[in-house]
This record gives sequence, C-alpha cells and structure tokens, in this order.
Amino acid sequence: MSIDPQPPAPSPAARRFNPWHAFKRLTQLGFPPRYPIVQFPNLPLIIAFAAGLASKSLHGADHRYALAIAYLGMTVWAYEELANGVNWFRHLLGLVYVFILVMRVAHAIHG
Repeated sequence: MSIDPQPPAPSPAARRFNPWHAFKRLTQLGFPPRYPIVQFPNLPLIIAFAAGLASKSLHGADHRYALAIAYLGMTVWAYEELANGVNWFRHLLGLVYVFILVMRVAHAIHG
C-alpha cells in the first residue's frame, strides 16, 4: 500500500468559473478591510431589497406577499448579522434591526 504525496490535479471542470463561489467571495468584501462596517449585500439582503422595491409597484395581495418576503429577507439578514457578524458593530446592527422589525410588525398588527 503506497501513499501518494501529491493530490490529484483538478479536473478541467473544477477549474471553470463558479459564479456562486465568486458571489460568496464578493460578499466577504468590507470597508474598512480590517474592521468591516460596510459590506457587499448577501443573498437575504438582496432578496429583501428586490422584494421591497417590487412591493412598491404592486397592489392588493401581491403587494402584501412581496412585503412579507421583504420582511422575511430582512429578518434572515438581521439574524445572520446577530449570530455570525464579523465584529461587534455587525452584531449590534443585527440586534437593532431585529428590534426594529419586531416593532414594525407589532405596529402593523395593532395599527
């Protein structure tokens, strides 16, 4: 039994451009680089923004569905920042937005 010291070379398919990996690398960019306060939006935030914009041009039930998707996307984003943020500022940002979402939903229910 011999052990091959070098890993096999990647196949041509593995060397191709992978858009998902490129997007994940893009979402890791932040400013300032040592202590990111501003970051490229991740997928839940992009979905929330798109649904929020779509809700402005829709009416009736479609408006409410788009708004619900926007709130859900923002909730997932806020939770991710609260649980997995890169620094204390991002954790605090997630906590503040969770609080804001709870207040907005409570106001909508009682409003």
